[in-house]
Amino acid sequence: MSTVAQEIVQVCEALPADKQTELADFARFLLAQQDDQAWERSLSSTQPKPRLEAFLRDSAAEGDAPLDLKKL
Repeated sequence: MSTVAQEIVQVCEALPADKQTELADFARFLLAQQDDQAWERSLSSTQPKPRLEAFLRDSAAEGDAPLDLKKL
């Protein structure tokens, strides 16, 4: 385990349970934000995206039928 991870564990253990939950929620928020930034970089790239383009083309060809939960 890295030094930073050990420090986070020590800080978390020193906090009351409700603050531990808040710390975990904040860490999840940071992780999600990092994932969002990765998606933004990928989508804004000028590199061709043939699989995405095929998906969008196929999706558009399906029409605007409402979601049928029985078919899921």
